[in-house]
Amino acid sequence: MKLCTIGFTGKTAEDFFSRLRSGRVKRILDVRLNNTGQLAGFSKRDDLKFFTKEILAAEYVHLPLLAPTQEMLDEYRKEKRGWDLYEKRFRELMAEREIEKKLERDLIDGGCLLCSEDKPHQCHRRIVAEYLKEKWSNVEVLHL
Repeated sequence: MKLCTIGFTGKTAEDFFSRLRSGRVKRILDVRLNNTGQLAGFSKRDDLKFFTKEILAAEYVHLPLLAPTQEMLDEYRKEKRGWDLYEKRFRELMAEREIEKKLERDLIDGGCLLCSEDKPHQCHRRIVAEYLKEKWSNVEVLHL
């Protein structure tokens, strides 16, 4: 099973969609809690759904099950509680939600977890990908 991840920050639309095309992505799996914000540019939910279909002939799916809670985001971003605490709490949330039991493998296979962060090392999309790899064991993760 192949699972990609990507962030849109710092990328032009051309770079973003070229990476998705080179990764042979079948569907965008939007794991953002807030996906309609003004700062999202070309990656706002409705625009991204259109571009994904037109440019990649792929599917767009919003998966709030794989998003952090607003409280967690606020603790990390506004209260500056630190990445280690955020990652620990987010992993606990994934376990509590039992995402490995609720997600269909066919939906994930060939998909690309989308979030805003440019790099995956401090982004929850990486945590989701690692969690699924640990639980399902046959997941190949590619960070675009």
